[in-house]
Amino acid sequence: MSTPPPVLELRGLTVRFGSVAALHRVGVTLDGGRITCVLGENGSGKSTLVSVLSGLTPHDEGDLLLDGVAVRFVSPRAARAAGIATVWQDLAVAPLLSVWRNLVLGAEPTRGRWPLRRLDAEAARGTTVRALERVGVTGVDPDQPVNSLRAGERQSLAIARALHFGARALVLDEPTAPMTIAQQTLVGQAVLRARAEGLAVVLVTHNPRYAHLVGDRYLLLARGQVAGDLTRADVDADDLTRLMAGGEELTALTTRLRELHPELGER
Repeated sequence: MSTPPPVLELRGLTVRFGSVAALHRVGVTLDGGRITCVLGENGSGKSTLVSVLSGLTPHDEGDLLLDGVAVRFVSPRAARAAGIATVWQDLAVAPLLSVWRNLVLGAEPTRGRWPLRRLDAEAARGTTVRALERVGVTGVDPDQPVNSLRAGERQSLAIARALHFGARALVLDEPTAPMTIAQQTLVGQAVLRARAEGLAVVLVTHNPRYAHLVGDRYLLLARGQVAGDLTRADVDADDLTRLMAGGEELTALTTRLRELHPELGER
């Protein structure tokens, strides 16, 4: 039986802003049921990568493949329709609306027949409670406004919404900054649940220890290029922390990886 293609794949993907290449020939496969952590300093290309996957920024060269088929998202709506859910650091939520209204926003359940069809608020509340429990969040009143939730609960709500509406890939932009340990734990539970349900998870973070705790694979970016493509078997948390510091170690890693895998030089 043939192996299915990865949910998402980047092949030689390049994005330019004027004469500056924010991403240069980046290649990576993003498989279902795996968390890929993207790490790098400011200006390394992390935000541009998120923008491409979420449909905000079109790529200039190379290919973005969904289930092995080349795609080009022309808008965030197109990316969402393809099953790519992005959870931004500042979160696209309606803070004054209730938790349940935020979860079902745009797809509210109804009851009755037209012209007497009306919003089924009770069903929406039940759906919200179950969706949050699915990612490990309990005890939240679905009627409370979203701005009364803790940061970790708001991130978990966004992840629960993505799972509820059948996302196939989940992209998280710095989801734990800044958060307490308890809040980071909540988000970690939700992310691990998404992986367990077969989603391809892309987690952008500055925190190498958190990345090593939850991630399966680590994509290190430097100046818009892949400087390292590692797994948990390759590095421990201390190794990842040192590599995040850049300098000679990251340069040596890049050189050695390209010696062992010449195809990396073509990315």
